[in-house]
Amino acid sequence: MFAGIKKALQKVIILAVFFFLFVGAFKFFQEYMTFRRIVQNLKAESRIAEVLVTESSVDEYTRQYTTTIKFLEYDVKGQPLKPKYFTFKGNQIQFQTLVVRFDDKYIEEGHRMKGKSIYLFLKAFVLDGKNTQEFDITHREGIPDGYRISDAPSRFEKEVWQRFWKYALNPDQRARVGIKNAQIEAPGSVFVPGTIYTLIIEHHGGIRIDTRPIPEILKN
Repeated sequence: MFAGIKKALQKVIILAVFFFLFVGAFKFFQEYMTFRRIVQNLKAESRIAEVLVTESSVDEYTRQYTTTIKFLEYDVKGQPLKPKYFTFKGNQIQFQTLVVRFDDKYIEEGHRMKGKSIYLFLKAFVLDGKNTQEFDITHREGIPDGYRISDAPSRFEKEVWQRFWKYALNPDQRARVGIKNAQIEAPGSVFVPGTIYTLIIEHHGGIRIDTRPIPEILKN
């Protein structure tokens, strides 16, 4: 009798050990996958525009460049918008952009509305003192179709751009909606033929410009 009870207890103990090992392994797997997702979200980035020099010339006397660029934005679904063309005297071109970063916790969890930094291109420009040149890309009134997170602009999206400077200057206003900071950024580069310039928004940060050569097959 006691032998039977002992065997039964051993089976119960073994089953309990396996159960707790399974629960521990499952919990560890869940925590690992959560951590991995957080890291992926923090490292995530999205292409937001590409730029290509379509014409470039230099005055043989003044050595001043004349540069025409094709500016192609992409909407939130990665689809290209209508391209814009700008011609500058010079080739050191910048893009004035409003950027709003959200608190890390929203980036980590991949929040639908606050899961990555948002941006609004305002102008393309070349700084040259009194001869500074600038072209409008987007007016801040309303929300351009390509920037909308959903088909109809939400109250939150409208508020972000309408209250941008309040968020930039008032920490209480930022804390209320989970914004880390709001600021103007002006990424730029020297723009030359034969290079594709890709503007990228880092989901937990700002905008950077990556470059790569045009593939040989696309060259004349």
